[in-house]
Amino acid sequence: MDRIIRIFGKEYGSVNQAALLLGFFAFLSQILALFRDRFLAHFIGPTSSLDVYYAAFRVPDLIFISIASLASVTVIIPFIAAKMPEGKITDEARKLLNDIFTVFFIVMLAVSLAAFFLMPYLAPLIAPGFTAPMQSKMIELSRIMLFSPILLGLSNLFGTVTQLFRRFFIYALSPILYNVGIILGVIFLYPTFGIKGLAFGVLLGALMHFGIQALASNAFHFTPKFSLGRGPMGEATSINFSGIKAIALTSFPRTLGLSLNSIALISIIALASYLEGGSISIFNLSLNLQSVPLNIIGISYAVAAFPTLAKSVSLGKLDEFRNHLKEAARAVIFWSLPITFLFIVLRAQIVRVILGSGSFSWDNTRLVAASLAIFSVSVIAQGMIALLSRAYYARGETKTPLLINLFCSILIIILSYVFVYLFQNIPLLRYFIESLLKVTDIPGTEVLMLPLAYSTGTILNFILYWFFVRRDFMKGESFITKTFFQTLGASFFLGLAAYLGLNILSPIFGTTTFWGVFLQGFISGILGILTAIIVLYLLKNEELEDITKTLKTKFWYAKILAPSQEGL
Repeated sequence: MDRIIRIFGKEYGSVNQAALLLGFFAFLSQILALFRDRFLAHFIGPTSSLDVYYAAFRVPDLIFISIASLASVTVIIPFIAAKMPEGKITDEARKLLNDIFTVFFIVMLAVSLAAFFLMPYLAPLIAPGFTAPMQSKMIELSRIMLFSPILLGLSNLFGTVTQLFRRFFIYALSPILYNVGIILGVIFLYPTFGIKGLAFGVLLGALMHFGIQALASNAFHFTPKFSLGRGPMGEATSINFSGIKAIALTSFPRTLGLSLNSIALISIIALASYLEGGSISIFNLSLNLQSVPLNIIGISYAVAAFPTLAKSVSLGKLDEFRNHLKEAARAVIFWSLPITFLFIVLRAQIVRVILGSGSFSWDNTRLVAASLAIFSVSVIAQGMIALLSRAYYARGETKTPLLINLFCSILIIILSYVFVYLFQNIPLLRYFIESLLKVTDIPGTEVLMLPLAYSTGTILNFILYWFFVRRDFMKGESFITKTFFQTLGASFFLGLAAYLGLNILSPIFGTTTFWGVFLQGFISGILGILTAIIVLYLLKNEELEDITKTLKTKFWYAKILAPSQEGL
């Protein structure tokens, strides 16, 4: 146990080391999230009931993103650490944490209560295509889930304490417990309470997420308390709003960017509510699947690179800043492109193995697989956006990221409606897309236009970031071109080898059993990955050499740079 604890407390040596560790723990968290989705697919399947469940998340999620992220761990820690010389708890640090806790709790409670009473008016905006009974059930679920942003927001505040005292294991355990709560809700509460049991599961997960952080915070005698009252000497303990304002202003650009993305998703859900029953579920299940490589690769490198980028800027070492940004960007490209090809070729096997049981039919598999393929095209763009936006934040520049995100969020909303309209009214376009993704004989293919709009807007978002980063930071240098084309070539051969492997192995293993589908997908994937490694080795790819060197080091001793939660 001591050895495990030490793993979470050592200093990191490079971006690759920190990112590999982040990726490893993100991978563990994502595995549990996949089990969560598998249970949802097995017991409920892409149905109107699951549509209601996913739609009910939108308002609580927007509240969490819009308010809780204003007091995120990554923003609060520097403010509190500055009031803790030599890591010792001081009255100033305790006072600031109490002030944040008091203001956050009051604001979050007020907003959640307002949303509770306004849900009958919000539901028709979130899912206007739902029938009256479905909207009524959605209102009921949303009202139960409104407790979760309060609990998770408080958990993040208490998580500040666990991170300050370097208890990263506890911090990393919280999201795992959150998913465990949801899984318990699906398995045990859904059979008893119906769809309402899923909402109780979310609430249980949020309570577990909060509980472990609160217990840990109490163990360090640094538990946040209300500032409204009397101090130990009987003095009034009023809130110092100047400190709260500084934290809110620091968090605001990031919070607004996250909120814009959440609003775009709300618009997509609203449109999907008019489509075939189960469309919202198809969209969300495929979105969750594509989030696995995004969180493991793109987010990990972005989070790992940010402290180094910020430090280089603070010391005025702009050349060092550019070099670290280049290194991280090339690494994101290096990992994301092969994953994109792998997901496109093996999409049916991935979806069937992860989700394919119980109420999740073969038609459901094909439709989610097609949606996953479209989402996968933008995985590299999403990872690069996470990194390049942090390059601006590291330099204290917020205007450019905000304008880019605002423009592309509006574009995603517009494209969603345009693409669905064109798909429904131009038979040739519909036939081309259905034939390309092999879903010509399945109803409800209109839903594929939603991931297409999301991916198109996201790719344009990345292109804009890339243009402005080259202009503002790189002096016009094309810093990812060599890596992009080398990795693209290797990824092409990866996809080709995996595709040939599927065709060879399908008659051998068959497609009617779990192990048959798993083995043909797994072996074909390994064959493709080995092919890509050989191609990159022959091309003397620098990123492959860097990763090889990193794997030879004791990278598990790296410091964990735990990212804050960015959604329910």
